[in-house]
Amino acid sequence: MNSIRLRPLSRLFLALFLTFAAVGNTSAQDVGAAPDVSKEGVAPGATAAATPATAAAPAAGGGDAAAIAAGDALFKGNCAQCHAINDVVVGPALAGISKRRPVSWLIPWIKNSSKMVAAGDEYAVKIFNQYQKQQMPSFQLSDAEVTSILAYITAEEGKGGADTKLTPNSGDNAAVDGTAAANGEADGGKYMDILLIVLVVVLIVLVVTLVIIANIMKDVLRGRKDLDGRDVEILEQRTDWSRLYKSPVLRGIAGVVFVLAVLYTSVQGAMGVGLQQGYQPTQPIAFSHKLHAGENQINCAYCHTSVYKSKSANIPSANICMNCHSQVKTESPEIKKIYRAIERKQPIQWVRVHNLPDLAYFNHSQHTQVGGIECQTCHGPIQNMEVVYQYSPLTMGWCINCHRETPLNTKGNGYYNNLVKLHDSANGAAPFTVSSNGGTECSKCHY
Repeated sequence: MNSIRLRPLSRLFLALFLTFAAVGNTSAQDVGAAPDVSKEGVAPGATAAATPATAAAPAAGGGDAAAIAAGDALFKGNCAQCHAINDVVVGPALAGISKRRPVSWLIPWIKNSSKMVAAGDEYAVKIFNQYQKQQMPSFQLSDAEVTSILAYITAEEGKGGADTKLTPNSGDNAAVDGTAAANGEADGGKYMDILLIVLVVVLIVLVVTLVIIANIMKDVLRGRKDLDGRDVEILEQRTDWSRLYKSPVLRGIAGVVFVLAVLYTSVQGAMGVGLQQGYQPTQPIAFSHKLHAGENQINCAYCHTSVYKSKSANIPSANICMNCHSQVKTESPEIKKIYRAIERKQPIQWVRVHNLPDLAYFNHSQHTQVGGIECQTCHGPIQNMEVVYQYSPLTMGWCINCHRETPLNTKGNGYYNNLVKLHDSANGAAPFTVSSNGGTECSKCHY
């Protein structure tokens, strides 16, 4: 019978349709599976090894490891913009500095070179004139800190070879890896979207193809005269859309879907209240972090001087800009704005990007100095941003996840010895995280 031929063909197309949809859905899930950035990279919890609190340097070349590690951090934060160990940058190469001058001379020179030049110290004046009379800024460092910097220089000159350039995320590649992981997640989502679009297009093509085939078969059957009553009934059947519309089941399903959609939209809207992720204000001066922190490799702490010392990472003042731009004579309308602000003795009205509510306490130095967190962990790939934007959501959940997943760096810190022993005895091989040390207690951030 002709009607019997029609039904198996329809079943075949239906089977192919469902199989293709199932395979496509599985592929979409595979492609969309993003790496677990909670355990690696920039996601909350990423830490870096070489920071002022955690940097470790070999004890080669003199001085103990602790002093060298401290000197490493201080050198990168205060000296590396103008000096290198074996190369002349803005100032002289520092290899052999302890042999050229005694420590008793170097300490006051590093702290306040301008004072020694003004006092007429012969060697100080010679260096000042030799390097085009460029003023070295004064540093509020203790004698011990200066000595640790000298120990680091001595250790590095003993290694020889080319200097390692300081990058905004120097020391450990955790932040870079995290950015790559985040980019991998974004790429996975992008590919999943593309695959879903392809699947939708293919399904539409299949439906259109099936409709065309069905119409062709109906036209063929209409031309035949040996059809029985069942065949004629199949050819003449029409879809009654009014019955579908009046169906209680369909109405119930549509109602449930509508309610769920409204609830989902409402919850997402409520969760987004107060969030500023992606906030990218226009600044009064077009300052490029990509140029300064990326291409020129200026350390973040050179401009944000309190990032390792204070609760807040300060907004740089104009005199910090002039440390370089008094020597860099590039003509630019944006640089002229800096000169204008200084001439008028008015601060540059920078627009703050990252804002936390007053109900939450956050201490920058606690995270950067003690915790050893890299800038990119929270601020994203800042060295690639032409205009800075808020990379992370900065929500309470985001902070809590970080505290739950970030292992505390307890090496070399006797404060944690007993706490680590108690934790290990009770939790075995589970990592000693910030949360294990009370980092998720309400009063830590809200009091």
